[in-house]
Amino acid sequence: MQSLEEIEREIKNCKRCELWKTKTNYVPGEGNPKAKIVFVGEAPGREEDKQGRPFVGNAGKYLTEVMQKFGLKREDVYITNVLKCRPPNNRDPKPEEVEACKPFLIKQLEAIKPDVIVCLGRHSAGVIFELFGLNFPGISRVRGKIFEIDKWGKNVKVIAVYHPAAVLYRPQLKEDFENDFGKIMEVLKEKKVRETTLLDFV
Repeated sequence: MQSLEEIEREIKNCKRCELWKTKTNYVPGEGNPKAKIVFVGEAPGREEDKQGRPFVGNAGKYLTEVMQKFGLKREDVYITNVLKCRPPNNRDPKPEEVEACKPFLIKQLEAIKPDVIVCLGRHSAGVIFELFGLNFPGISRVRGKIFEIDKWGKNVKVIAVYHPAAVLYRPQLKEDFENDFGKIMEVLKEKKVRETTLLDFV
């Protein structure tokens, strides 16, 4: 089993698709290696490409604000993207780029073994749902719903929400986005309560 540091080193040497030629920095991801919750976005944007860190532009600032509102700190979670390099002009990821980069995401999830995976936006949800054999009819159809999978010897929850950038672009999505965040927090609290109750019997 590779550590997150080893996976990061591998990402920073990657030339599996053409994006390494146009990027400024690789953006592997960051956060707690023992995080209970992993947020997966689509691809780095301009600011992320500059800094080599995920979700540090306007969408990232909004995501951080909402997390704080619900009592989550960035350092407690792990945040990454499906793609680890920025597509030129923030265009959508190409299927071959997703296929080239997906093994890194799988390795990151295997290293962390989270209790909850949050898909930020339709591209991330499409990849994660396919990965775990879940049907993905579209982001507006699945957002806010809690899907359960058996992985890493435990029950893992998968939740898709709108991408924070989409919420900034269309403020009418804000209420849905923040309501869905409330559901994420409920799932985390349930997990915590269950673990505490189990400890009482140990």
